[in-house]
Amino acid sequence: MDHNRNDSAPEQLSLGEVTITRVKEYYGSVEMTPDQFFPDSPVGSWDEHRTWLAPDFWSSETGQCQSAIQSWLLRSEGRTILVDTGVGNHKDRPYAPVWNRLDTTFLDNLAAVGVRPEDVDIVVNTHLHIDHVGWNTVIDGRTWVPTFPNATYLMPRRDFEFWDPANEHKPALGRGNQNVFEDSVTPVHQAGLTHLWDESYRIDENLRLDLAPGHTPGSSVLTLESGGDRALFVGDLMHSALQVVEPDVNSCFCEDPAEARATRHRLLGQAAENNALVLPAHFGGHGAVEVERSGSKFAITKWAGFSRIS
Repeated sequence: MDHNRNDSAPEQLSLGEVTITRVKEYYGSVEMTPDQFFPDSPVGSWDEHRTWLAPDFWSSETGQCQSAIQSWLLRSEGRTILVDTGVGNHKDRPYAPVWNRLDTTFLDNLAAVGVRPEDVDIVVNTHLHIDHVGWNTVIDGRTWVPTFPNATYLMPRRDFEFWDPANEHKPALGRGNQNVFEDSVTPVHQAGLTHLWDESYRIDENLRLDLAPGHTPGSSVLTLESGGDRALFVGDLMHSALQVVEPDVNSCFCEDPAEARATRHRLLGQAAENNALVLPAHFGGHGAVEVERSGSKFAITKWAGFSRIS
């Protein structure tokens, strides 16, 4: 498996006065089949939609799901904002072998779009799963230190409390998030760089965070409204484009399946009604979609303008 399969060419869209740049860490197999990753998929649904799920979201050759690990880099009101920070390098992930001790070119890819770690003003962790907080820190000798020393790290308080090992919660992820809080959350909190928010948090006139629970207790959505343009950065509301056309389908990692379904329906409904671009954390291909209602489900009307990765 090639963990360094990256295209560092800038990929940028402008919505109102906000620019959005896609910064990739990894694209490829997550070493899970659809029935493992999405166990409640309707029978035959992957084959039914094979023509557009393959190869960006599913390899019909290997039978495994495909996923992108990427960050969304926003520039808004003079500030540089990084939404989700992927897996990170050199981190021990004994119960998530696909992410164990990665060595990718993510910081080089960030530099290729003109951003040094010290340039980042805000880091948004939409939730605190293993593949959303990894680049919060880097190793310095034997110590994990904040990667973005001048940033405020915005973390949902509910996820912070849920994933704190001291609180002894029993997550659906099992031990898959082992070491994550200790090496990717605690160091930035102890450095005084975190802001723990709840319910809603306004970043600026263009950007607002709101809770969108279900996948995790503190999962959040970042809403962009600028000029006449709108976008929703939805984290793990969806891992695959199948979940647009089958919005009742959850991943196996959702803490509250019923709440996750309700949140997905609500946010996709908002996107359809407001013509908002939907930017999940893990879509390969063109990365983001516009949607419309299709009965009780949804349909993809347009892919985003980012170049397709494969």
